Amino acid sequence: MQKTILLLCLTLFFGNWLEASSQTKSYKKYQKFILKAEAKATTPARNVMQTIRRMVENRVVIRGACWDYLNRAFTKAGYPKGKRAVVHKGRKSGPYVKSSKIRIGDWLYYINHSYHNIEHSGMFIGWINYAKRLGLIMSYAGEGRAEPARYKIYDLTHVYNIMRAK
Repeated sequence: MQKTILLLCLTLFFGNWLEASSQTKSYKKYQKFILKAEAKATTPARNVMQTIRRMVENRVVIRGACWDYLNRAFTKAGYPKGKRAVVHKGRKSGPYVKSSKIRIGDWLYYINHSYHNIEHSGMFIGWINYAKRLGLIMSYAGEGRAEPARYKIYDLTHVYNIMRAK
């Protein structure tokens, strides 16, 4: 029985450690890209991006959805609801945004084609491949998982909402 409990504890510890390691790797892998994007961003977007980057570096976990994480980050950076502009408002079924409307630091709502085609939101960092509409996003898994945010490439062919710090 004690061996089973010990084995379970070790599995949980190393499982969490491996997950933490993959989150850290996502930031380190794109760190130069992220810092260049911050330098190009407008002042409000840069403030939010830097706040989010610190949250990622500090492995901040917020119980809730992707929306809760971004809402907290925008508010913490000094851009609560009244200091955000809705640039495009659509629905999951469209109309979808033209790629040229998306800016560094935008809070995007999009169809997550890499996870059951569900709606998701994240902060746009920059285009990895503009022609294929592949963008780097600061993404928070949510769904009640105790995981920190990460930077990940998403297919942004179906972006239906844009919010911006103003």
